[in-house]
Amino acid sequence: MSDTNKDLYATILGVRAPWFVTEVDVSAKREEVTVTIQCRADAQHPCPTCGEACPGYDTRRRSWRHLDTCQFKTVLVADVPRVQCREHGVAQIATPWAEPGSGFTALMESLIIDWLREAGISAVARRMRLTWDQIDGVMQRAVRRGLERRKVRDVRRVGVDETSFQKRHEYVTVVTDIERGHVLYVADDRTSVSLDGFWGLLEKEQLDGIEAVAMDMCAAYVRSARAHVGNADAKICFDRFHVAKLLNDAVNTVRKQENRELAADGMYVPKRTKYIWAQNPENMPRERRIEFDLLRDCSLKAGRAWAIKDAARWLWGYAARGWATKAWKKWIGWAMRSRLEPMKKAARTVQAHLWGIVNAIVLSVTNATAESVNSRIQWIKKQACGFRNRERFRNAIYFHLGGLDLYPVARSATHTNS
Repeated sequence: MSDTNKDLYATILGVRAPWFVTEVDVSAKREEVTVTIQCRADAQHPCPTCGEACPGYDTRRRSWRHLDTCQFKTVLVADVPRVQCREHGVAQIATPWAEPGSGFTALMESLIIDWLREAGISAVARRMRLTWDQIDGVMQRAVRRGLERRKVRDVRRVGVDETSFQKRHEYVTVVTDIERGHVLYVADDRTSVSLDGFWGLLEKEQLDGIEAVAMDMCAAYVRSARAHVGNADAKICFDRFHVAKLLNDAVNTVRKQENRELAADGMYVPKRTKYIWAQNPENMPRERRIEFDLLRDCSLKAGRAWAIKDAARWLWGYAARGWATKAWKKWIGWAMRSRLEPMKKAARTVQAHLWGIVNAIVLSVTNATAESVNSRIQWIKKQACGFRNRERFRNAIYFHLGGLDLYPVARSATHTNS
């Protein structure tokens, strides 16, 4: 192969002294290009542990998959020196075109990461002509690399939520930086211990700097926050989304109970009204709004339950803690006098957690970011057609939603993140 081709690949790969390209072999039959790289025999290399210049000991032949040359698969081959350090013994040096332990060049690994941001592992494996395990290995290394580089700092507002891992009520706990929208921590289950691990990542100053912790009304999460965050009762926020879900479930329970009573008495039972009572009237299309107005005027128990729920929707605009508390207590009194047991039960739950609801109002905190992250996690799970185990599920969340620096350091300066 001509020196021109050797120089071309040396430039493309960024190969510099003491490394040089010795051979470029093109096989049209195999549709493969093999680039052989060699190191000067008299070169000294730094010890991978301490960085001290050391003499060569021996070599080990290794190969790396590189970006395709046109449609041809490209493979780099090199006899990588091992050095003998006085302090750390014999160790293999790092090459400038790939990270230690990887069977891909940094440019190839970076391209795979770019593709993984857009498609699932199976699709990327087909596109890159690699195996599922090889692509998965790139993802796992990228996440480990990103987590090692990441430093959790300046976290002021966090959201805590659980998301399903599989059916049968298997969950993971997800902690999100509300302001940046990045997943900070993923742990198995939804217990106090699950959340305790996140607080352990933070220094005391960081814990003191937390202004708000948005969560649902999970007692385990409350216990964990109280155990680690100073003045937690003034920072824990039960946001609007979870209160609305509580009240919507109560209205739906009233609806189902009433429908059973109407059916037992041989009276007309309104059909398929569950989502009508759950939707806000201003968001309804004209046909549904007409149907809703008719239902609301029928003196149904579900209509009374809806009115109580709808009144709570307007209690989130207060700025002063005292006025907000007063308004919610008035609402609780109305719900308790409604003679609708599901609404009374919901009102008792609100009353027990009123302190956190008022915190959310006064601090203007919402868990909407965490809920959005939750939706994206479910999309990731659907795209992957499920996960074999929790570790892969966690790594997929970190990969797509962790805001991590995933790329290998040795990639070319010409690479741009997609």
